[in-house]
Amino acid sequence: MANPYTRLARLRTADDFRQYIAGLGIHLPFDEELIPAPHGALAQPYVLSNGRKIGNRFCILPMEGWDGTVDGLPTENTLRRWGNFGRSGAKLIWGGEAVAVRHDGRANPNQLMIQESTLKGLAQLRETLLQKHIQAFGDTSDLLLGLQLTHSGRFARPNDKKRLEPKILYHHPVLEKIYQVDPALPVMTDTEIEDLIADFVRAAQRAFKLGFDFVDLKHCHGYLGHEFLSAYTRPGKYGGSFENRTRFLREIVAGIRREAPGLMIGVRFSAFDFPPFRPGEDGVGQPLIHRNEQGQYPYAFGADHNDPLQPRVQEAVQFVEVLRSLGIELVNLSAGSPYYNPHVMRPAYFPPSDGYQPPEDPLVGVARMINTHAQIKARFPDMALVGTGYSYLQEWLPHVAQYTVRTGMIDFVGLGRMVLTYPEMPADVLAGRVLDRKRICRTFSDCTTAPRNGLVSGCYPLDDYYKNSPEAELLKAIKGG
Repeated sequence: MANPYTRLARLRTADDFRQYIAGLGIHLPFDEELIPAPHGALAQPYVLSNGRKIGNRFCILPMEGWDGTVDGLPTENTLRRWGNFGRSGAKLIWGGEAVAVRHDGRANPNQLMIQESTLKGLAQLRETLLQKHIQAFGDTSDLLLGLQLTHSGRFARPNDKKRLEPKILYHHPVLEKIYQVDPALPVMTDTEIEDLIADFVRAAQRAFKLGFDFVDLKHCHGYLGHEFLSAYTRPGKYGGSFENRTRFLREIVAGIRREAPGLMIGVRFSAFDFPPFRPGEDGVGQPLIHRNEQGQYPYAFGADHNDPLQPRVQEAVQFVEVLRSLGIELVNLSAGSPYYNPHVMRPAYFPPSDGYQPPEDPLVGVARMINTHAQIKARFPDMALVGTGYSYLQEWLPHVAQYTVRTGMIDFVGLGRMVLTYPEMPADVLAGRVLDRKRICRTFSDCTTAPRNGLVSGCYPLDDYYKNSPEAELLKAIKGG
């Protein structure tokens, strides 16, 4: 089935964009005129409660490349990507990419790890990013650089890109059917969870010694931290009640405060989730909803269990209240999962190879995230909140970004896919330069299709570095069937 939605590249004027938004019936405000530095909203510094200054309102989101070594070390591809992050002009780098705290938590056999044996490589990544930033902007005093710590949980593939070796907290009837997980697979025990908490704390200690400003305790996108938040059906001290479902986070934070005092902590979490989607007969995504005896879907954090296609903002607010009580000021808001409902968290006109045609105009998904994140921000004016979901906006990204920051809907605008092909976009926006339309991400989804098929991630359509690589021909053949 052909995609019925209008491509954003065709909306060339503000009136075109405004009328299209109105036709969709969504709330997606934007500024028609962009104001560059030093007066524009996106150029304003943000000062954390500890006095650390972040030089502007652009944030680079974690962008994993599936391109490390089997030993968890970076390669030339990884170093190039981090260097691009450094020269982007963004002053908040949210973790660079997901780094596994131990082997069985790797999302693929080429994911970076933080172990004693990999510290030299991670230090090289950090230094590369800082040097590229200094070369481009002369100063890193207002740059805040973090490292995202993760365990991939039910989506772990530590030894073979094609074989799941899941670690689960509870049985999920829909996901286990989709991914052909043995229904008799044991869930992680409380003792195993306690061992993992110790691994997270050790990883944070190592990141602190390397000089990272903060660590992100990843709680998004269906990975293990996120699964704790949705462990409504798990018995024992790590499941069921809200207090129990946040115990994993609270115990890691306590350990970091004890073992690495002075290290800042951030949390990226999916503020809402939906059930898994799979293509229907026409290729369009359809939700797969399994209801319990009470008629509820109790597997999605931040969703209404009676109507699981509706966000339940109050649960996300409750979680951010826990973060504030723990002294965590840096919060990165996302949604959903790239594995089972990618249109929710990564709206795209062209789906990845293992995806489905979007069940809604991607702008609807963008607006859902921006407005949900704004509702959360309204409750926490004293916290530094980063928004997600802007890349699909393409040429209109800076216009919407300036409005959301200027009006207090969010503090920082997070960029993910966009910086794979156009890392200098933040610098160009801040300098008032005309955007390079040939390098703007058009959400072709090759950066997802490639790793889904065992190749490194990158922008194959627009970045000559990947377009001219041997993997490009392999990807072309895969897409051609």
